[in-house]
Order: sequence, then structure tokens, then C-alpha cells
Amino acid sequence: MLTLEKVTLRLGGRVLLENADLRLDAGQRMGLVGRNGTGKTSLLRLIAGELAPDAGEVRLRRGIRIGRIAQEAPGGEMTPLEAVLAADRERSRLLERAARAREASEIAEVHTRLAEIGAEAAPARAARILRGLGFSEEDQGRPLATFSGGWRMRVALASLLFLEPDLLLLDEPTNHLDLEAAAWLEEHLRRYPRTLLLVSHDRDLLNRVP
Repeated sequence: MLTLEKVTLRLGGRVLLENADLRLDAGQRMGLVGRNGTGKTSLLRLIAGELAPDAGEVRLRRGIRIGRIAQEAPGGEMTPLEAVLAADRERSRLLERAARAREASEIAEVHTRLAEIGAEAAPARAARILRGLGFSEEDQGRPLATFSGGWRMRVALASLLFLEPDLLLLDEPTNHLDLEAAAWLEEHLRRYPRTLLLVSHDRDLLNRVP
């Protein structure tokens, strides 16, 4: 699924990676631990295509969906539940098409695809993820602007988990979580059905998410 071959990466005059090799197969889970400033986050950005290597090659299987938490916390009048559901852009586009469609063939096509992606069950699944990360039913209906930055970052994490990308890149995902939400996330990641690359200072967490 992912291969790094003899990759060198420099940032700000510092060499963060030099002749680095990495292979991650479909369904595999990998944890990274290390001191601050050693390039762990930069490696995730490199894999996500946000940075380009100075040398070497990054190869990804064609068509895979990569997920990484947005750097900016969502805000505005949208609610946490609406924000998580909006993260699935295909579902949003299909629902808009369904509302506009007039031809029977198009209506059938759109509803077939909505069924294939589990669109009807999406609100319940999004609510379940938000609940696991500490949002009560009432909280899920409040405007994002009423939450602190830490809670809005939980919404960003919930959106990423809701999408279930083929390759999930997580960088210190427990930073904004209390113990209860962190325990829920750990259990969720243990059951995650796709490929996971997890950066954390918590060695126990890395050991418990096989």
C-alpha cells in the first residue's frame, strides 16, 4: 500500500530523514515513537502529500484514500454532528443530487449509490463516534463556535474516524482527550478495519493497539 524508498527530507536546513525506507501493507498497523522535533509529524505530512521528499521516492497504491486530521479546528454555526456528516463529501453531493433529480434513471442511480455507502445509517454512526469522544446528545446539536479549541479538535478527529480512510494517519490523537475519551479511542483503533499509522508519545497506547 505504501512504500518509502531511500527518502531524504530536509526542513529549515535540518535533515529529518536520510535514505529512509518504509513499507506498510494493507491492513497493517504501525506505531512511531520518538523525541519531539525528530520528524514524526513531517513523515506523516510527506505520506499525505503535503511535503515532497528532497530525494528518494514515496509510492502509494493507486486510488487509496489517506486521512489526516485537519490542522485547523472547525468552527462557525455548524453543529458537531453536521460537521462530521459533511466530512463525507460524496454523501453530501449525492444527497444534493437526490434533491434535484427528476429523471427516474438518475433518481435510481443516486439512491443505489447512497445505499452502497450506507448513507442512511451515517447519522447514527456519526453520533456514536461523537458520543465516544465525549459529546452528549445535546452537545452534538450546539454550534461549533460555542466550543473551545480542544473540543473542536475532537470534532476534527471524529470527522476523520467517520470517513474510515484506507490509510489513517494519526499524530498524538489523545492530546485533546480526557481519560474516558482516550479509552474509547483506543478501543476504536483496535477494531479499525483498515491501515493505521499512529504517532504517539504513549508507548502503552502503541502496545495496546496491535
